[in-house]
Amino acid sequence: MRIYKDHLILSGSTVKQALLLLNELSQDAILFVVDSDDKLIGALTDGDVRRGLIKGFTIDSYIDEIIQDDPRYITKGENNLEKIIEYREGDFRIVPIVDENHRVVNVINFRKIRSYLPIDAVIMAGGRGQRLQPLTDNVPKPLLKVGSKAIMEHNLDRLALFGIDDFWVSVKYLGEQIEKHFGQGKEKNIKIEYVWEEKALGTIGAVSQIKNFEHDYILVTNSDLLTNIDYEQFYLEFIKQGADLAVLTIPYQVSIPYAVLETINGAVKSFKEKPTYTYYANGGIYLMKKEMLKYIPQDTFFNATDLMEELIKNDLKVISYPFVGYWLDVGKHEDFEKAQIDIKHIKV
Repeated sequence: MRIYKDHLILSGSTVKQALLLLNELSQDAILFVVDSDDKLIGALTDGDVRRGLIKGFTIDSYIDEIIQDDPRYITKGENNLEKIIEYREGDFRIVPIVDENHRVVNVINFRKIRSYLPIDAVIMAGGRGQRLQPLTDNVPKPLLKVGSKAIMEHNLDRLALFGIDDFWVSVKYLGEQIEKHFGQGKEKNIKIEYVWEEKALGTIGAVSQIKNFEHDYILVTNSDLLTNIDYEQFYLEFIKQGADLAVLTIPYQVSIPYAVLETINGAVKSFKEKPTYTYYANGGIYLMKKEMLKYIPQDTFFNATDLMEELIKNDLKVISYPFVGYWLDVGKHEDFEKAQIDIKHIKV
């Protein structure tokens, strides 16, 4: 993956220097002009260069004389997905991301990602993976390979596909291997920080240790899931419903091979012949407002289901997001074997 700084050029550079960089960028040929502090000044394409040369500028001229001085950009953390969708569906494929000081901190390319969601992602990767022993005796479950990539890498890449670039990974068992494998995320043009659990903190307890989230929305996911969820649709439904927390749920049907009777005080009022009932199972992916973190106790074993119960008890809005796409919890040997087959046919 291209590093975002490949798209940056320093103010005061010459047209010749810009042409060399634009040539290297090929079909992604756009540069963003910055000052010495990486503050965004303008944009430059090969079309701007052509127009400048027609006007009489030379390859030794400074680019500042021919740049677009009012480029489109996205401010990191702003909750304006409509603008992002407008850019994506327009002709603005490559857009700089700036921080509150107008410094360029990323450059996104809508040919390679599908969205840019204002979300921090926490991947829970500290479990022992006992049900997958002996495979997990010397390798943590998140690093077991499904196809050509580690389970967790499929998960992480799916999130990054929707423009999520701030990651936190909770680690414990053989966490050093996970940290060494993914590093700080630079090669994937993302940022990864690690949260070490000194003791087991459940499926969401470790999130309480993170104090410097970048965004107002937090997504927490198990590391051993394979799914083709559209995270943009998940986020949009969360916002539409005005939810405090959304949980991905997996429809699970139970067929009864007999007639089921409805009775009141022993009297039969109705019956259904061999009915099928649909229940919704917890899919292990949660999206919440950052304010909900105050309900997660510090340094305490605490599961995501405990958080949901606490929020419901406090009259906060917890919603189900039923999902009918591909989803697999790689928890047992038979799941791991199924994943090896599925990955050949399903892009996650």
